[in-house]
Amino acid sequence: MLYRLAFTLAAVLAAPYALFLALLTTTSLQAHIVYLHKISMTWFKDLDVPESFGFLKNQVTSFFIHTSDGVSLYAWHILPVELYRRNQGPLIAEPTGFVPDVTSRAAFQLLRGDQEARLVIHFHGAAGTVASGYRVPNYRALSAGEPRKIHVLTFDYRGFGRSGGIPSEPGLILDAISVVSWAVRVAAIPPSRIVLFGQSLGTAVTLAVLEHFALRSSPAAFAGAILVAPFTDVPTLVATYRLAGVIPILSPLARFPVLFDYLRTLIHDKWLNKDRVANFVKANESRGLTYRLILIHAEDDYDIPFSHTKELYWHAVNATRPEKISYPEFERIKRAYTTKLGAARSVSGWATEYGVIREEILKSGLHDVVMGNAVVTMAVMRIFTTANSRVR
Repeated sequence: MLYRLAFTLAAVLAAPYALFLALLTTTSLQAHIVYLHKISMTWFKDLDVPESFGFLKNQVTSFFIHTSDGVSLYAWHILPVELYRRNQGPLIAEPTGFVPDVTSRAAFQLLRGDQEARLVIHFHGAAGTVASGYRVPNYRALSAGEPRKIHVLTFDYRGFGRSGGIPSEPGLILDAISVVSWAVRVAAIPPSRIVLFGQSLGTAVTLAVLEHFALRSSPAAFAGAILVAPFTDVPTLVATYRLAGVIPILSPLARFPVLFDYLRTLIHDKWLNKDRVANFVKANESRGLTYRLILIHAEDDYDIPFSHTKELYWHAVNATRPEKISYPEFERIKRAYTTKLGAARSVSGWATEYGVIREEILKSGLHDVVMGNAVVTMAVMRIFTTANSRVR
């Protein structure tokens, strides 16, 4: 009797899961699961009123950046607080709300007209908008080290928030390239004064941007890049990933390797980050371009295991070497380059003639909370301080 009941229960649970897997092979459902772009998490609040998220009046300028394929991306330009304090008179005098022409605003002139200005371009994770969750504290942490100089530019990818279009890997990469190009061409901030910051999904977008600009015939060398809670690639991630931290995607099938591997081949947007980080490092090393890359991950991240960062770090370091080393061997060698900082974190660094690759494994910070922590402020300052000698 108990056996029959257990069998019936298993069949009842298996049927909807099998249907879910069948639907998961469609591009549309995959996009909704990978990007979660229809979950705004800023319900009942107007993104054109940044003050409702804790900002000062006109500290944030909301506007659109347009991509080469005609998609309008909703963006925020966030002034550092000390710069705002010194210029609050003209800033407060301007009307609030969405700005059709961002170049007409005092905040934009403070960015474009300052040869000492630094810019962090922020690539957020899946779900939500520019104002969701821990992203607002993240912006403050990014500029806290130099509250007079460090501006933040953040935006929603296509299909997210008020941005147009439908998300896809090629689409998000084009979005990111368009935003970086806007910063360089319109805001006139050279790459040497720009840090790229990505969290979760945003780390994949960041690496795609780094690879793109490193492989161009006229490459661009950014001040550096910071990756928080990165992952090696989507096919690897889905082996452990749980939707909303609860619903497993493919992990229940791990005991059936043939079926499991087959379903992973049906993933459309693979985001092969381990390949892109290697391509980025190799390109900079071969061309003699300086680069700074910091990877940060918390041990208690239950969305993306910190083992992904350790593997990405290995791929990045291997890209600097003529002879590759295995992951176990690298872990053994890495001990000599690792500093343990008690209950805070452990830090490992790898330096070459042209670049520095740094891994920081935190004891705590979860998946999102870490974004507002001092370790992020320190990472930004570490890059900009190192880059000061080559800023033009």
